[in-house]
Amino acid sequence: MAKRVIFHELVSLDQASEILLKFARPLGEEEVDIAQAYGRMLARDITAPIDVPPFDRSTVDGYAVVAEATYGASELTPVEFKLVGRVEAGDWPAGEVKPGEAFEVATGAPLPRGANAVVMVEFTQTRGDLVKIFRAVAPGENVMSAGSDISAGEVVLRHCTKLTAREIGVLAALGLRKVPVMKRPIVGIISTGNELAAPGERLGPGMLYDVNSYSLAAAVQEAGGLPVIYGIVRDEESSYKSALLKALSESDVVLISGGTSAGVADLTYRVLGELGDVLFHGVMVRPGKPTLAAVINGKIVVGLPGYPSSALMIFHTVVRPFLLKLQCVEPSPPAVYKAKLAYGVEGAKGRRALYPVVLIARKDGYKAYPLYAESGAISVLARADGYIVIPENVEFMTEGEEVDVYLFEKFKPAELYFIGSHDPHLDTILARHNVKTVYVGSMGGLMSIKRGEADFAGTHILDLETGVYNVPVVQRLGIKGAAVIGLYRREQGLIIQRGNPKGIKGVEDLLRDDVVYVNRPRGTGTRALLDIHLSKLAQRLGTPFEELIRKIRGYTYEVKTHTAVAAAVAQGRADVGMGVRYAAELYGLDFIPLGWEEYDLVVRVDVLDKVFEIVREALENLPRGYEKYEMSGRVKWEG
Repeated sequence: MAKRVIFHELVSLDQASEILLKFARPLGEEEVDIAQAYGRMLARDITAPIDVPPFDRSTVDGYAVVAEATYGASELTPVEFKLVGRVEAGDWPAGEVKPGEAFEVATGAPLPRGANAVVMVEFTQTRGDLVKIFRAVAPGENVMSAGSDISAGEVVLRHCTKLTAREIGVLAALGLRKVPVMKRPIVGIISTGNELAAPGERLGPGMLYDVNSYSLAAAVQEAGGLPVIYGIVRDEESSYKSALLKALSESDVVLISGGTSAGVADLTYRVLGELGDVLFHGVMVRPGKPTLAAVINGKIVVGLPGYPSSALMIFHTVVRPFLLKLQCVEPSPPAVYKAKLAYGVEGAKGRRALYPVVLIARKDGYKAYPLYAESGAISVLARADGYIVIPENVEFMTEGEEVDVYLFEKFKPAELYFIGSHDPHLDTILARHNVKTVYVGSMGGLMSIKRGEADFAGTHILDLETGVYNVPVVQRLGIKGAAVIGLYRREQGLIIQRGNPKGIKGVEDLLRDDVVYVNRPRGTGTRALLDIHLSKLAQRLGTPFEELIRKIRGYTYEVKTHTAVAAAVAQGRADVGMGVRYAAELYGLDFIPLGWEEYDLVVRVDVLDKVFEIVREALENLPRGYEKYEMSGRVKWEG
């Protein structure tokens, strides 16, 4: 006769959950078609193989022009341009645009070489091969530049990201057909008891329908697992063992409902103890006291109470977190967070505005950091945690104003927030840590440190008066409670086409009529470095700086990343641009070195220890084009 099992040591509900979580190791990865990727978890970081968009394209129907040639145009004083070509979306423009010329473009069509803006068709009038323009445009207006959404080589989606419609849009934009995802746990489900009958069968005297097999299967699906129902097992040891061994051979996790109490006929405790190691038997909770768990051949088996309500409650409090952890999933937070705006944003003048934001956790609450996106951009949504709504009748929301952040998905505060200048090597290091990254340029990063959103920022700004990188500008901005850590030097130079067909030797060649340049935006360290070289050239030539840059074709043609510069050169939209050596090598281009710059980190002093771990990792294996210098890994300034 079987002996009655006695519960000697009960564990708490939290302890039961923690014990299982210690065994929550990833099950590996598999590739699925992008059409079946919804709801899955990424198994590794996704690095962009291409720029998105891969070329400069128009966001409106209109005429591609050199923006500077439109200055002064108005309804009273229109400017007349010569029409030199036309291109539709999906075609490639033949020829180039010079000042005083226009090229008709459709929405989504690539910009011809030399053009840096598009005049909307509504502000033009065409007669024959002449186009009248009634409104001036600024450089970059109505243009989405190559790599402005996603840059080749950029880590766009992180390991353990849940794939929703937004992330799948990013993957599709990158041209990825197969997606590496975490394997979903196969969960075998067994119900025990002589009193059970399967739904659809006729109930005999004293019989009950099997509820747990199906309710648990649905709960497993909700948790992302793949349930396999093994049916009802009678209270007989040989059939019980046979069903359990079959489930273990075909599943990653096994759930057994019933047979876990101290009753004479209960087999689960005895059988699990014979086949493996019992982790706990009995939980200090009501209902659910008889719950037990064991590990057999490295696989977890959980015995749940027979009562359906008890089984489901224990599943959600103990088993569900374990299944989610196997897939790199965390429980979802509330849908809306209160936060304060990091900086002011404009409304849409009579329309409701939706701004994607990064939600930043701070000791005194949350900050919402708005992310601006160009027309057609999708990558910004993958980086955002949610969005804020600006009503139709609000023209401007000010810095510090409280807003509701509507979450796209679960929100898990990052351990650290990096806002600042993009560096391709550092980006690969940050991807290994719980760091939220926002790339806004050196000056944008320094201002985010000053306002309190960022924990650390990357910067590479040379002070002309002292010849010192980064520290003087931090001091001038009056940033308190932060330190400048020396990171490394990066080799900057001119990125040119393979074989250097234009015979470019240095910055002086940017003044040539047959050379088109691609620039970085104001506020970036690379733009500042170029202007330093141009200022020296202007002094040598005895020419005012403003007059000198007007001679450079493409000086106002701006792209946001180093790889976007390389893409413009590789595709022939420009002959030359300034960037790091890494970007040139990524595109197989030639590189003319102009010197080395110091790329440093500005760090809040209360997180210095955490950031130093990242610094040490970044300095371990530097790729070509990077080198340590005397202050690498050390505090250069603290204030």
